[in-house]
Amino acid sequence: MSGAAGVKGPAKQRGLLRSSLLVSVMTLLSRVLGLIRDVVIANFLGASSNADCFFVAFKIPNFLRRLFAEGAFSQAFVPVLSEYRENGSKESIKLLVDRVAGALGGVLLLVTSVAVLASPIVATVFAPGFRADPAKFQLTSDMIRITFPYLFLISMTGFAGGILNTFGRYAVPAFTPVLLNVCMIVAAVHFSQYFAEPAMALAWGVLMAGAVQMVFQMPFLQRIQMLPRPRWAWEDPGVQKIITLMIPALFGVSISQINLLLDTVLASFLPTGSISWLYYSDRLVELPLGVFAIAIATVVLPNLSRLKAGGNELAFGATLDWGLRSVLLMAVPATAALLLLAEPILVTLFQYGEMQLRDVTMSALSLRAYTLGLIPFMLIKVLAPGFYARQDTKTPVRIGIIAMVANMVMNLALVIPLHHYWQVGHAGLALATAASAWLNAALLFRGLRQKAGYTMLPGWGRYCMQLGLAVTAMAACLWYGLLWFDGWQQWSAMQRALHLGGLCVAGSGAYIAVMVTCGLRLKDLRGSVPHG
Repeated sequence: MSGAAGVKGPAKQRGLLRSSLLVSVMTLLSRVLGLIRDVVIANFLGASSNADCFFVAFKIPNFLRRLFAEGAFSQAFVPVLSEYRENGSKESIKLLVDRVAGALGGVLLLVTSVAVLASPIVATVFAPGFRADPAKFQLTSDMIRITFPYLFLISMTGFAGGILNTFGRYAVPAFTPVLLNVCMIVAAVHFSQYFAEPAMALAWGVLMAGAVQMVFQMPFLQRIQMLPRPRWAWEDPGVQKIITLMIPALFGVSISQINLLLDTVLASFLPTGSISWLYYSDRLVELPLGVFAIAIATVVLPNLSRLKAGGNELAFGATLDWGLRSVLLMAVPATAALLLLAEPILVTLFQYGEMQLRDVTMSALSLRAYTLGLIPFMLIKVLAPGFYARQDTKTPVRIGIIAMVANMVMNLALVIPLHHYWQVGHAGLALATAASAWLNAALLFRGLRQKAGYTMLPGWGRYCMQLGLAVTAMAACLWYGLLWFDGWQQWSAMQRALHLGGLCVAGSGAYIAVMVTCGLRLKDLRGSVPHG
């Protein structure tokens, strides 16, 4: 099906692997620029008090964006839009898009306006520990006024991306985040000198990026004749259905974000730099999560929704199985690599300018703790769409609440002693988040097998053996390579990059060689979407 005009025609789908690779390439470009952005931020701000202020001001609209744009709204909107596309007319699809745009845009404008006017209250809710430092609290409040409108702009961008993904245009939404990183890099490098506080330039860069990203997607929506003309129509059945699905999904898909938000609240009471250490380590874990898991999930959700709408249960299960295998193929080696190379990666990327050796050491602790949860973080991105494609948002909510409560309990159990005895409470926050992710993923998997009828295809035992042998070979290669390299802090940026790159190439080569030797072939990675 091509464009809006082909709504009723037979579907002509790309292979899942090809579509996922396309999204992965675009996402990789964005993530690489994101790392460059974080290198620039570390160079300008390090892990200072002002850096903590900016990360809080940036994290708040990002947290809400993941609820409105990439979280609950997306998981409710895409299945309904897919159902309309599978069974409805071009006119009915366009009408749904217009009315959803009006409803979502109206709510976002209201939320944004209230938050901008009440920024000190927002700062108090999200970083209560900052109130002990008036200057720090005031700077955070000022930056929230600038960054919060990003919520409206990027959520509408996410809405546009959901439409494009449903119509098979995966590359454009995947490329769009590149513009955020470009705007922030330009703001830091070229405009920070015009502000008494350089962090304010980054805040304005975030706002500008939101506008640029939203405008960028409009021509592509027009090309498929889906550029929205917002209409306020809450009574529309499609809008009501999305709201019904979204309310429970709001809790279900946001559990990891709520956990990270609770980490920020608790970290505001910890020593200065704790929020920055968590930010830098979280960003590195987000790299494989974004490049692989989110890319696969982006392709899997609309295809699962289409297969469910068409009643093709066999293909539904096969597609879910492919998603899980694909995620593990990347998650397992990425976990081993981040655990072994935590300090070299942080030194190579961030230890310049204001970033000190202590900041690297502290960031490495939280990086390893977060990394222990990378596998379930990535699995959740595929497991959750298995429920949402069936328009079941209640089961993930129940599971998510259990995981969130467990995370809060583990936060207190780990942070207090780690902070009291060793002053590393931030690592306890990361470790609790990782543990709750394992619980979340395990319960989602069990729920899919018991309630959704998912059955694992044959060959999982052999596949796990292949993964185990390959990652062991990779870890041995990296460990041996680290023995030959010492004194990373004394090297130049180029020396660090070359040595780290060499280790990554050698480890990847060992992993791929063993996987191929054990029998893995490209055809095993391809996922095709059967015609419904």
